[in-house]
Amino acid sequence: MTKSALITGVTGQDGSYLAEFLLGKGYTVYGLRRRTSTPNFENIEHVKDQIEWIDGDLTDLSSLITAVQQAQPDEVYNLAAQSFVATSWPQPIATSQITAVGVVNMLEAVRIVKPDARFYQASSSEMFGKVLETPQTETTPFWPRSPYGVAKTYGHWITVNYRESFDMFACAGILFNHESPRRGMEFVTRKVTDAAARIKLGLQSELRMGNLDAKRDWGFAGDYVKAMWLMLQSDEPDDYVISTGETHTVEELVDIAFQYVGLNWRDYVVTDSKFVRPAEVDLLLGDCTKAKEKLGWELEVGFRELVEMMVESDLDHYGSHQKVRTIYRETS
Repeated sequence: MTKSALITGVTGQDGSYLAEFLLGKGYTVYGLRRRTSTPNFENIEHVKDQIEWIDGDLTDLSSLITAVQQAQPDEVYNLAAQSFVATSWPQPIATSQITAVGVVNMLEAVRIVKPDARFYQASSSEMFGKVLETPQTETTPFWPRSPYGVAKTYGHWITVNYRESFDMFACAGILFNHESPRRGMEFVTRKVTDAAARIKLGLQSELRMGNLDAKRDWGFAGDYVKAMWLMLQSDEPDDYVISTGETHTVEELVDIAFQYVGLNWRDYVVTDSKFVRPAEVDLLLGDCTKAKEKLGWELEVGFRELVEMMVESDLDHYGSHQKVRTIYRETS
């Protein structure tokens, strides 16, 4: 029988890759969308017509109950969040309402309407924050260093609590940084690859950055959504770290991006204290041994390949715009 899945945050980076993946497996995919005056379907445009759309909001339990009643999903993937760490300091309440309380709202809707549905919660490596051991595993204590990390920590533990309290099949994926050409411009990876492309094309003169020494474990979002699905196919619900097991500095990210377009990053990058976090997470490095052994999950895209993929996508985007402007000037 055809399975069905309800995805929150389906228009985001992870949601779009997950929707593609599930559609490829023959799922009926329901996407929860929040009513806005200017909906953004850029990431999902190519499969938008294959998705069954349901209006709802993570801060409104009644709308989530209606969504679960309508979809009757076999699997629920809760990916929606206020997911930009820097925004969580000036907007801590909104971050808490969406990224923390939104999780329990979604869990409660599933518990009330479809308690046999399998539930996935998008937890985050930002929960580790000021790390107490390296590498980080499923048993590493959390010490979040941002309102976002705190909110994600609540979402994680309430998922575990619902699993233990109500015998729900609820899993949490503790995903380390995962990127792609679909990543939003507010994230450092996309900020860097976009700037490299723009500077190469003469559309920008410099790139202003914060802490170049911060270290992250960066992977490809397309690989990570497969891990989400594998968790919900397991015999027993559990929590898993999803990572590459490699760490790279922001400076390495910048270097690879600018190398790809034949430029020396030191000629264009300016350090600006405005972009330094109030409380920095200096080192994130995940140990995904459990996911590899229990789920059979494997990485396919390496760090350099990921950065170059993103730069190439940004070059294509701006290159096409440059071509359009050139044609316009020649014919006007």
